[in-house]
Order: sequence, then C-alpha cells, then structure tokens
Amino acid sequence: MAKKDSSRHGLVDTMLSDSRWRALAPLCCSLSMAANHSPSSPFLRHHSADSAVFAFPASWSSDDWILPGARSHFGETDVDAALFPSIKSVGNDAAAAVNGAFLRFFKNLLEISPLSTEVQRAASEKKQIVFAGHSSGGSIAVLATIWFLEQNRKFNISHGQADPFCITFGTPLVGDGVFVHALQREDWARLFLHFVMLGDIVPRCLMSPLSNLDEEFQGILHFLCPKPMHFSSKPAVSSPVTFYRTVLRNALSISNHQACFLMGCTNPLLEVLTGFVKFTPYRPFGTYAFHSSDDDKLIYLKNSNSILHLLFYFFQRDPGQDVEEIAQRSLEEHLLYEVRIKRLFDSQNTVSMHSLDAIPLSFSDALNEEAQSLETLLKEIDLSSEARLHLHAAAEWENQRLKNQAKVDSNYNKIQESLNFLKEYRATCELRGRGYYDTFKLQKDVEDFNTNVKRLELAGLWDEIVEMLRRYELPDGFDGRKEWVNLGTQYRRLVEPLDIANYYRHSKNEDTGPYMVKGRPKRYRYTQRWLEHAERAPASSSVESCFWASVEELCIETGDNKPFPEVKTRVLELEQEVLRWVNEGKLGRDVFLSDSTFAKWWMTLPLQHRLGSCIAKFMSVEDMLGKSNQ
Repeated sequence: MAKKDSSRHGLVDTMLSDSRWRALAPLCCSLSMAANHSPSSPFLRHHSADSAVFAFPASWSSDDWILPGARSHFGETDVDAALFPSIKSVGNDAAAAVNGAFLRFFKNLLEISPLSTEVQRAASEKKQIVFAGHSSGGSIAVLATIWFLEQNRKFNISHGQADPFCITFGTPLVGDGVFVHALQREDWARLFLHFVMLGDIVPRCLMSPLSNLDEEFQGILHFLCPKPMHFSSKPAVSSPVTFYRTVLRNALSISNHQACFLMGCTNPLLEVLTGFVKFTPYRPFGTYAFHSSDDDKLIYLKNSNSILHLLFYFFQRDPGQDVEEIAQRSLEEHLLYEVRIKRLFDSQNTVSMHSLDAIPLSFSDALNEEAQSLETLLKEIDLSSEARLHLHAAAEWENQRLKNQAKVDSNYNKIQESLNFLKEYRATCELRGRGYYDTFKLQKDVEDFNTNVKRLELAGLWDEIVEMLRRYELPDGFDGRKEWVNLGTQYRRLVEPLDIANYYRHSKNEDTGPYMVKGRPKRYRYTQRWLEHAERAPASSSVESCFWASVEELCIETGDNKPFPEVKTRVLELEQEVLRWVNEGKLGRDVFLSDSTFAKWWMTLPLQHRLGSCIAKFMSVEDMLGKSNQ
C-alpha cells in the first residue's frame, strides 16, 4: 500500500483511484461483521505485510448507547481532556462533547484489553494502522483513531509512520460541532470514511433523544443483534414505526434548523424555538459515502452541514410508500453492508459528489457539462428542490468562510507594519532611558499619542478576527495556521503591555476590577491559547504579556500597607517568572531601569528579600542599597 501518498489525500479519492486500496473497504467491513459475531473479543485484528486492521464489535445493549442518568436526553458529555487534549475549540476555550456511553466503552476497552499494546506494536513495525467497525463498533473505531493520533502527537511519533485511517459502516454520530471543528483544525477529518446506506436508520438514531425511547430502542438493538441470547431475554420490537417516525421527525427538525442558520434567518422566533425544542448536539464529520441497495452509485461528501441535510433527505420516504414497510427496511439495511460493500468495490460505477459548489438550484442553472451531469444525478436520486437549496446554502456558508479568511489575510501585512512601528517606538523609548511600558503610560510626547492610535487600530482589526472565530465564521483550520499564531504572539507581547498601561493610567481597575479578572480583552486570550496549543504547553503558561498587570496589582496591594508575608508567595512566583521570561527573550531588560514601575516597586520590598532574590543580579546595587537606607 502507498502509505505516504494516500495519507495526505482524501481516503475515498485514494480508494477509488488506486487498485491497491480497493480491497481495504471490503476487508474492513468483513472484519467488522466478524467482530459482531465475536462479542467475547474486545476487537479483531488482521495483519498483512504492510497494514494492521483493528475492528471493534458493536454493542447491542442500550446502556452502551445512552448512559443511564445522562445530563441530557441525547447522552452527550465533555470529552476526556487528558485522553483527547486536541479535541476542543482553542480560541473559544470550549470543550467538545461526545456520546458519553461510547466514551465510557472506549476508556474501559483501553483499560482491560491489550489494544494499546497491539496497536503500538504494529506501529513500531511501520504498518499502516486502520481502525474499523460496524454500528456502534464504528463509534469506538472513531475514538480509537483519535486516541492513536493524540498518542503520536504526545510522544512526537511521526517519522516514517503513516497517519491511521478509520473506516466505519452504518455508524451513529459521535461528537458535537466543536468535535467536528477540532478534527478539521487538526487536519484529521480527512482520515475518516463512513459508509452509510441511504435507508439505514442507525446512522440517524442519535438525532433523536434515545433516553425517551429506552425500551423501544433496546428492542431495536435486539432485532439487529446477530446473537440476541447473549445480552437480553426481551423480545425484539414488534413494530419499528414509532421509532422510525421519531428519528425522521428529529432529523427533519435539525436539518431545517441548521438551514435557517446557514441562510442567515433573523426571525426572533428561531431563538425562542431553540429555547423550547432541544436539538441533537451531534454532527457528522469526515467523508460520508452514501449508497443504496438499488444501484452501484457511490455518492460521497465532505461538508459536515451538507451531510447533516442528506442524512435526512436520503432517509425520508415517498408519501405513497407504506410506512410499516419502510420502517422495517430501515432496520434490515443496517445488516446489508458486507454484501453491498463487496458489490460496490467490485464495480467501477462510482460517482463523486464532494464538489458541492457545482450543485445547481434549478435545471436552468446547469450551463456546463459538469453541472448538467450533476443535475442528472440529482434527478436520478430524486433529490428535492428543498434539499438542493439546503445543500447550496451549506456550500455557500463554506465559501463565505473562505471569503472571510481572505479578507483577514489581506490585513496581515497591515498588522505586521503596525507591529514594526511599535518595535521602533520601543527602541526609541530605550534610547530615552525610560521603559516601553512607562513611557507609554505617561503619554507626554506626540510619539506616545501616535502609538496609542496604532494600538486602537490594531484592536479593531483583531477584535474583528476574534468575533469571526467566536461565531465559527472562519475556516476551522484558521487558528492553527503557523503564520497567524506567530503574528498573534507578536501582537500580544507588543501591544498588551500598552493596553495594561492604558487601563491603569485611567484607573479603570477602581471601577471594573483587576485587569486579569475583568479587563483583559478576548483578543489576547485567543492569541495566547493559539500559542499554547501550537506548542502543546499547559493552559495559562504563556502569560508573559500580562507581566505588567501583576506588577500593578502588587503595587496597589503593598501601597495599601499589606504586610509583605501576605504577598510573599506571589512575589516569589513573579520573580521566578521574570527570570525565565528574560532568559527566554520574552521580557525586555528595560523593566529593570531605575525609573520603571517594576523597579520602583521592587525596591520597596524588604532588603533581606531583595538580596536573596533570583533577579537581584539585574538590579543596580547602588539603587538597591540606596533605597534601603532611605
């Protein structure tokens, strides 16, 4: 298998174009189905000369789909940050949510099975690692894939090791929008391929609050289980119509709600509705390959919002069809993947549909051969005008995010020029014998005024970026782009001291409170998190730009005659940080100038403390002794 080339492209693209990969999907599907028939084994493995496939069995107990006593009807819970540190929104500092039952099942699997050892052994042999599963087994495969990616990153394992792949069949949704955002940002979503039969109900089931349908859902699982006697004596559901209608109704609701959002609906009733109606938090990610039992077409998409819509539109029934028959077939299709996948990959009749920009809203829009071919396909699969409109809105949303990024990128040089201006200003401050922070705080010269104008201009530019990020209006990978992480770090270290100076110059702390508690703008919090995430550093470990805020608060407290023992611990911590920041070049030595706010405050500390301080070597001995004798 071509490890290096295939790992950098979409998995479907590689599978369809490279004959060496065409056997992978049937192999994964067969192994996944075999795992379902081997419930006593936590996973099955298949090794070849250059690959290792790990397939996980599905669970047929409802407790492994929805946690008893879950905080919501949909059973989501915050992802385990220790196990999946990258699965979060970096700038927004929001944890991703995943299905709590699936997460519990996977963590238990890691603890009691040799999965970790087996996977690491295969990886050490430089084999291509593939995780697979059918039904909820696919959800476990998803978590296993992300776990392996996190392990590689944690231990910096990359040389010669291809990225893992994950291939699932009829798998329910696993995580929320933040989960999807994180996988896109890390460039991991391309490693996941989900096969879904058009009428299979299981990939849609978590669009409904299953906790309200526990007994009925257990009956559904009993029907699907290849060996029901192993887990329950309850009979299979007598009729799946109620369950089918519930899933269909909820799929319709979330599709329409998402379409309203993407189309920019401003009707206030929409917000009121969301207060009463609870929508599923789960969202699709990766590549979805839709196929039916009637032909050999394979329709695949990568746009999460488009997939969400098609999970409904491919599932809705024709009004003339018998609902009992459709509901029954929606269960039976969940069991047909092995036969269908083998047939699909024996066939050459596959269709790509991942370029959603070309989807016309009507026949009259099909002006070129490619668009006309796509229009023919949409007609063949009987996709309604409403569905096309929703798909078009999803594509336009992504286009708008790219346009927003282009607009932000166009300001890159302008921001850099402003930062260069501030660097020159800082150099002139040092020539005048006064530090950068204190010179700006005094605001005595025209250069200080011009610098303040630059500060305000930059604040406007960065606040616009942060607001777009807060609303997810920029591509998911934006806050992981190295050039913007570096620019944001430069900006934070140069400009935040000026914001702090302005804050305390105008005594805003008296009305608002300490800068770090009440006054720090989001633009600095976001750019700080970018750097910490890029460097895999602990949260709140890159606060060098907030140095002056700590100094100002200590000045206020010691100026109010607070006894030194009460602030000694904070003083010692600050001195240690100052030493580290100066040695790393993150803090300028102008902070030690005699007239600096920091030096003046530090000289008021007890002489015994100053003589033993780790930063005493940076201070003037004459100043230190002179101050102590006053």
